[in-house]
Amino acid sequence: MTKFKSLGLNDTLLQAITDMGFETPSAIQEKAIPILLEKDTDLVALAQTGTGKTAAFGFPMLQKIDVASRTTQGLILSPTRELCLQITNEIKSYGKYEKGLNVVAVYGGASIQDQARQIQRGAQIIVATPGRMKDMISRRMIDISKIEYCVLDEADEMLNMGFYEDITEILSYSPDDKSTWLFSATMPREVATIAKKFMHDPVEITVGSANVGSSQVSHEYYLVNARDRYATLKRLADAQPDIFSVIFCRTKRDTQKVAENLIEDGYNAAAIHGDLSQNQRDMVMNSFRKRQIQMLVATDVAARGIDVDDITHVINYQLPDEIETYTHRSGRTGRAGKTGVSMVIVSKSEVRKISSIEKKIQKKFEKKEIPSGDQICEMQLFHLANNIAKTEINHEIDVHLPKLNDALADFSKEELIKKFFSVEFTRFNNYYKKAKDLNVEGGRSSYEEDQKDSTRYFINIGAKDDFDWMTLKDFLKELLNLGKDDVYKVDVKDSFSFFNTDDTHQEMVLSVFSDFQLEGRRVSVEVSKDKGRGGRSGGGRGRGDRRSGGGDRGGRSRDRSRGDSRRGDRGESRGGSSFGGSKDGFKKRSSSSGDDKPKFSGKRRGSSSKPESKGTGGKRRRKV
Repeated sequence: MTKFKSLGLNDTLLQAITDMGFETPSAIQEKAIPILLEKDTDLVALAQTGTGKTAAFGFPMLQKIDVASRTTQGLILSPTRELCLQITNEIKSYGKYEKGLNVVAVYGGASIQDQARQIQRGAQIIVATPGRMKDMISRRMIDISKIEYCVLDEADEMLNMGFYEDITEILSYSPDDKSTWLFSATMPREVATIAKKFMHDPVEITVGSANVGSSQVSHEYYLVNARDRYATLKRLADAQPDIFSVIFCRTKRDTQKVAENLIEDGYNAAAIHGDLSQNQRDMVMNSFRKRQIQMLVATDVAARGIDVDDITHVINYQLPDEIETYTHRSGRTGRAGKTGVSMVIVSKSEVRKISSIEKKIQKKFEKKEIPSGDQICEMQLFHLANNIAKTEINHEIDVHLPKLNDALADFSKEELIKKFFSVEFTRFNNYYKKAKDLNVEGGRSSYEEDQKDSTRYFINIGAKDDFDWMTLKDFLKELLNLGKDDVYKVDVKDSFSFFNTDDTHQEMVLSVFSDFQLEGRRVSVEVSKDKGRGGRSGGGRGRGDRRSGGGDRGGRSRDRSRGDSRRGDRGESRGGSSFGGSKDGFKKRSSSSGDDKPKFSGKRRGSSSKPESKGTGGKRRRKV
């Protein structure tokens, strides 16, 4: 407490700090709070997720505003609804002894009229998402012409989600002499640009190194065949009986699919993504915080509001498109001084990304072997034994001991132990006794080595046929009945394209296209001598004309296929393809992957009948 007092905080804030049990300020709090209290200045603060940034700007803002005034004096912009609500609740807790304080959360998915009424009653601080804030300003429901302090929280993520124009317009309604405080986990070029445009000689502070991963998190990767990705996920979960994790997927569709498969297989899992209603998202997060859900499958945007300190593992079911996003993902674990593990499941076509991430976060990845069935059975067995050893005896059972002794009198101690542990062991042993080895030989092979088991094809359709790399990839994987990662290095040119599959699929691919027509036009495929330049899965960087919409980033067509990034979760597919009727009649690929999926029952996995889990495993609701 004396350390917080030495930062210059007043008595009412110190009392709230005592109530919350804070003892020592974090590094970002220790650096930022004295600067912000001492004078009105612009500030750029770089610190990893989970280091206490909200308190670093929340305490100074509360101390500097006039609570007796009904004028809005502070504005905090955050990328998502979850983070907006989280910040609002924290600011209210910090200011619990500030009489007359009114902090209002402004975000989409809730009644705009109710939010407007709360602001009209006098809101000294508004916490908002950019989209809803811009909407309410345009309707003249909010006046920020007199704000004194503006916070851009998770600035890198807001810009990554396409909010630059919204932020620019919002700030145009605010006074030029306000103090702007920018907090971010990473410092990409876009964040530096916005700092230069909207701030005047800002003070810069950095905790750790910019863009560097947390020292509390270890990083490991597992090399698998793309078709074994889900089976690998299950093995990683089974090998960690006490797992409490966030699993990241790139799209809403994949997030929902993985969560539904996990629930079907008996795991305590749920999905959180932009297609859920606010009420559904709140239910999922409440269940996760209470550990009723042990495996939360999330998109990157939806996970921005996850503020849980004891997450044991982050599992990257798919790597993100942007390296900076990996920093945010891994920051979900290893919080509040605890250690955590970030696991990555990669196919051979993706393994080169590991080196790029290492350079950015300045941390080494360890290549790990996927546990075998025997190893998982042993881990589960001894986990059960340790739990039994630590269990306190309930002496109310003493009254039943005579009858229990009679019932078990014919068995020796060794037989009783075998019978007791067989209840749990047999379940896993039956499932895993014939399990195959999912590990793939190799590692961070060179580009040439990666080509040894990969075939590159030429196909005579391209941008003129209304394809971009994403829609062509969807078209191919559905027509060929292949998995999402079985078609890769897709490179779309003007009138033709290239794509890759593993060598094992070559005969089938050529057979499917031996006599194939698309809307009356013959579509031909042949093996190409051009081996491609690689790049991201599904968007290989080609040597041809980048104007056609192909290449590593997919050109403008990438944005079209994703919809309005400012309204939904950036980079999340809306479901289905955009190449019209050409996919009609194609059989959907089965959602199962790898091992067959028995219904496990018993401890940890439990039943999927809880409202929180069940609600997220059903029909998706599209966000309006």
